[in-house]
Amino acid sequence: MRLRVPRPRSLAGQLFAMQAVLIAVVVAGYALFTYANDRQQAEDAAGRQARSVALAIADSPSVLEAIRTPDPTARLQPYAVRVMRDTDVDFVTIMDPEGIRWTHPDPTQIGHPFRGHIERAQRGETFTETYTGTLGPSVRAVTPVEDTGGIAGLVSAGIKVEEISKRAQEQLTALLGVAGGALLLGAVGTYVVNARLRRHTHGMNADELSRMHDYHQAALHAVREGLLMLDGHYRVALINDGGRELLGVTGEVVGASVADLELPAQLTGALLASEPRVDEVHLAADRVLVVNTSPVSGGEHRGTVVTLRDVTELQSLTGELNTERGFSRALRSQAHEAANRLHTVVSLIELGREAEAVDFATAELELAQALTDQVVAAVGEPVLAALLLGKTAQANERGVELVVSQDSRLDDGLLPPSLPARDLVTILGNLVDNAVDAAQDGVPSRVTVAAYTEAASTEAASTEAAGGGGPELVLRVSDTGAGVDPAHADLVFQRGYSTKPAGEGGRGLGLALVRQAVRRHGGTLTVAEAEGGGARFEARLPLTDTGGRRAPSDADGRAPAPDALTGGATPGGEA
Repeated sequence: MRLRVPRPRSLAGQLFAMQAVLIAVVVAGYALFTYANDRQQAEDAAGRQARSVALAIADSPSVLEAIRTPDPTARLQPYAVRVMRDTDVDFVTIMDPEGIRWTHPDPTQIGHPFRGHIERAQRGETFTETYTGTLGPSVRAVTPVEDTGGIAGLVSAGIKVEEISKRAQEQLTALLGVAGGALLLGAVGTYVVNARLRRHTHGMNADELSRMHDYHQAALHAVREGLLMLDGHYRVALINDGGRELLGVTGEVVGASVADLELPAQLTGALLASEPRVDEVHLAADRVLVVNTSPVSGGEHRGTVVTLRDVTELQSLTGELNTERGFSRALRSQAHEAANRLHTVVSLIELGREAEAVDFATAELELAQALTDQVVAAVGEPVLAALLLGKTAQANERGVELVVSQDSRLDDGLLPPSLPARDLVTILGNLVDNAVDAAQDGVPSRVTVAAYTEAASTEAASTEAAGGGGPELVLRVSDTGAGVDPAHADLVFQRGYSTKPAGEGGRGLGLALVRQAVRRHGGTLTVAEAEGGGARFEARLPLTDTGGRRAPSDADGRAPAPDALTGGATPGGEA
């Protein structure tokens, strides 16, 4: 037989027991206090009543007149009995100055000495005391009957303590009824409140709640994903360390409205939305976040639970993967074209046209090698050179001519460690993709790319330390498309803005990622109208001095330009 250890009482049950005991103690204490207070008040009231009766008798002319007669008892005894009946006192005793009774409720006590203190009355004072006489304990008042010659007699009126207790008991009965009602009402109210508390605490006891709080705090700090909880008024109720890091907020934000966190407008809109959001991609200050929101409801909107995942690296890797896929498609296309050319060469040889076969094959090899040599000569940085070669093949597949401007010059090893090639791929790759999309609708369909270094602008140099600003990397991409409406010059960089059809994927994210990467490195991104129409996007990224090595530049601060790699480019990178 297994011994079953009783489960500790729930927190609501413990509170109910404590509150019930507390109410009972308070009500009982109040009842005792009230009873003692009422008894004292009853005794005080009895003393005032006895004093009033005694003074009234002592001031009565008929009493003084009866005292002067040879037999005062004959007239005073009936008078005293009548006063006792009319004033609801237990005894009225009239006596001579020495304390010998002339009247008494018990006639056999007439003529005997008064039991009690009379010294103060003999001196002309009126006083009240509690004393045990022939009728038992009583509250009595004693006063002198004054005559012109001095003290003619004494009067005592009193109420038995037994009668006072009866009056207090009547009040106690009513008090106990009120106390019982208060105890019952308090118990019912406490039960209702604790029943509600039991529902909210799910019947858990204090130890269980304490452990849950400890687990809750440990989980919040251990989870790397961001967690944000908003109340029904979209104020921050809880945020973990991951949420602070991903949103880039500092200081005390609990209790602050989401609108006051200075987040990007579209991210703020997602957090304020009443409907759920599932795996939405949003841009924070320098991160790409996947946002999920789930409203907390129980018949009414009680708040929102928000989870945040950092996919900045994933997004960057996805961009690189897309580039690699583009390379793969371009290689497949080139392999197909190479097979066609090879069949052509073989056919020429079979026809006995060996000279034409050699010329055809040599011309194709020279063209491909010239394109590779020219790109590598202009852009020595291997990752960007590979990117441009792949994008050239992709653009050619889509009927767009990609031109590397004659202004381009970017030697290998020039880029500092603070400007990784991955970010440059994000910037230049998305700008080229956007330009190719736009140029497909233009005639001619052309994209021009320029990459070079030059000295920082006057505005930028003014913010540098003494000695002038360092060089900047300039990436400029122009297209022959429809261009950008000047009214939308800022909107094109916002997440979600796109001119693509609604069904296409990746809508409105590329240029937003470009701006995020440029801002992360302290650069600037602008869009303007290109010469001859279309749009021109220009990113400028500051280059830090690495070991005293700076980008080589000519007199005007721009790198020497080789010959144009492809015909049709104009100076400055305009199409």
